[in-house]
Amino acid sequence: MKVKVHWIIDGIAEVEVDTLVQAEQLIETRLNQLMESNSEEMNFLGARAMQGKAYLPGSAEDKENLQSQE
Repeated sequence: MKVKVHWIIDGIAEVEVDTLVQAEQLIETRLNQLMESNSEEMNFLGARAMQGKAYLPGSAEDKENLQSQE
């Protein structure tokens, strides 16, 4: 039987950088390296896209996220 499984990985990485752009670029680079080094597994899992957004702890975006989890 052929079955499709839709999966989402949600994570928060904490990094020490000077700008939000640097944070996003660093994480994107690391995730791309992970995908390339495990390309056979990623193909099997059907990985198609990654998305992320940097924010400062305590920012409005972070507070909204915490409220939605309560």
